[in-house]
Amino acid sequence: MSSLLYYALPALGSYALLSILFLRRPRLLHAPPAPAFRPRLAAHRSGSGERLENTMEALENSMAQRADLIELDCHLTRDRVVVVSHDENLSRQSGVNRDVGSLDFEELPLYKEELEVYFSPGQFAHGTDRHMVRLVDMFQRFPRVPMVVEIKGENEELIHKVADLVRHFDRSEITIWASEKSSVMKKCKAANPEMPTSLTVSRVVWVLLLYYLGLLPFVPIPEKFLLCFLPTIINRTYFPFSCPALNKLAAVAFKWLCFGA
Repeated sequence: MSSLLYYALPALGSYALLSILFLRRPRLLHAPPAPAFRPRLAAHRSGSGERLENTMEALENSMAQRADLIELDCHLTRDRVVVVSHDENLSRQSGVNRDVGSLDFEELPLYKEELEVYFSPGQFAHGTDRHMVRLVDMFQRFPRVPMVVEIKGENEELIHKVADLVRHFDRSEITIWASEKSSVMKKCKAANPEMPTSLTVSRVVWVLLLYYLGLLPFVPIPEKFLLCFLPTIINRTYFPFSCPALNKLAAVAFKWLCFGA
């Protein structure tokens, strides 16, 4: 046993020192790519905290507030139009219990006059523009504004239509693929590999595991972006405990796990 410790302790000590060194000096192992843009202020759902989410008015207001990255979600209508909408079912947004895919674009209902702000329960956003918009409309209005396009489901037609629109407007370098699922992200990268990608949920867990094992400095990460909710503003949707103290404890634990180091 003593002979095993004689070799194991120096090996573990050397490994720990190398891991810390390369973690603090990652460029010694990995040459960082030159980013096409460096976002500082992102607008979630095109700016849902101040205007009705994913409307053109919300996007224009975000630009007026100097946002330099727009996050949005897409679905496909029955007549094969890529529409900007967070939900597939329109009940929460419009009060109409229909899926986006069951309606033509011209049949899509208006947004409600007010929508609860996702990360601020009890607070509501308002706006004069209640129309849902096409992704092509946003690309035409702001062709050089970086955007995150999140794909919710494994709809390959939607993925290819988004990829084609991005190519048409020559904005592959400034449009980010986003999805919670690695299976969807794989299809996105195949449809347009020139677009940068963000970490999926499983990839985030994998990166955190590598970090706490000390292996992260030795593993290349092809994704260029991490899209993460700030623990201080996560609401009941993510920590649905009946006890407020448990929600706060979960938020603190999440913040420590992801950002504590």
